Amino acid sequence: MLRLTLGRLLGARGDLEQAEAHLEAALAMDRGYTAAWKELGRIRQQNDDPAGAADAWRQGIETARERGDKQAEKEMTVFLRRLS
Repeated sequence: MLRLTLGRLLGARGDLEQAEAHLEAALAMDRGYTAAWKELGRIRQQNDDPAGAADAWRQGIETARERGDKQAEKEMTVFLRRLS
């Protein structure tokens, strides 16, 4: 949770590279962390990396389905559609 929080705070400050690094570290510890997938997609989108954002959200959607996290699945599906 610390890495997710750091990623969000750094992203809000505009330090997108560091934000992405912390979110990737969070996911290295727990690939099933749907909130981190969602935030990673958002940070990549802000950093003009739509392909990276789409990849993060696709992985997040798959993870959310596996975990039964319907809300996260719906949110990331909407983000992915808006990206197209």
